[in-house]
Amino acid sequence: MVYRNAALGEIAMHINNVCVLGGAGFIGSHVVHLLDAAGIQVRVLTRRRESAKHLILLPNVQVVECDVMDDADLLRNLMGMDAAINLLGILHEGHGATFAAIHVEFPRRLAQVCREVGVNRLLHVSALNADVAGPSAYLRSKGEGEAAVRQSGLNWTIFRPSVVFGQGDSFLSLFARLARLMPVMLLASPDARFQPVWVEDLAVAIAHSVGEPQTAGQSYDLCGPQVYTLRELVAYAARCVGAEPRIVGLNPRLSHLQAWIMELSPIKLLTRDNLRSMQVDSVCHCAFPAIFGITPTPLEAIAPDYLSGITPRAGYLHFRSGARR
Repeated sequence: MVYRNAALGEIAMHINNVCVLGGAGFIGSHVVHLLDAAGIQVRVLTRRRESAKHLILLPNVQVVECDVMDDADLLRNLMGMDAAINLLGILHEGHGATFAAIHVEFPRRLAQVCREVGVNRLLHVSALNADVAGPSAYLRSKGEGEAAVRQSGLNWTIFRPSVVFGQGDSFLSLFARLARLMPVMLLASPDARFQPVWVEDLAVAIAHSVGEPQTAGQSYDLCGPQVYTLRELVAYAARCVGAEPRIVGLNPRLSHLQAWIMELSPIKLLTRDNLRSMQVDSVCHCAFPAIFGITPTPLEAIAPDYLSGITPRAGYLHFRSGARR
């Protein structure tokens, strides 16, 4: 895993202990590494310690098994913390996880527990276009979660990234795997627009904000420097792995049919709710916030390095793992 060698600035002296929820995941791992490098004591809460084994040897990181859906367990592990970072989120419902539980109720419960134990600083990662009146259940739930954080009475900061790319992502890497396996790719919503942001740029923004008073009470839309259609992104990912599939864009009716069929698969690559989310362009209408002191990194500067390692066998194992087999 490659991390930006960037100065985060001095983290305020009163921020010594940070609890990261979702710290073992794709975005969380980058955030935890940056906080660890800054000398912050980090507590990563995870349901299974095994899932965070890549963080265990970091000198300032404590990995703790915790059922974050149990208020008593959550309260016990937040005691003594100066700040909490919430990175929990799902793209699809299933296996008992719902948008309402993860995106709405959990942020509300987390804020309540933070108040009870005296954790006054809460950083929350949402999604670009999150809106209580959004076109999809995913975006509506993200919007409701943001509202809960804003109403918490805490010193909150909200991050709203577009789709995130980088080593270990489930976006460009998925397209690259499919391109290696399929000579023809039927693509729903081919003209949907995205402005992908590098995971490390997002992580720097989060880590920088932990002890930066000026970010309290602020919400930040975060995007990379370039806008692409979904078709362009799929074609680019294919080129990075030396594949040349024929990409067939589907009209709205066929896109809906494909999403409905895919919902029946044990591996949910696409759902009708995902399709509804793509009705709104995942594009920022502002520059990357100057307060973070970085210029967002182009996709082309990062993607070839990590996508080049994707092989057909790796793709097969990834899909099998996703099907829980």
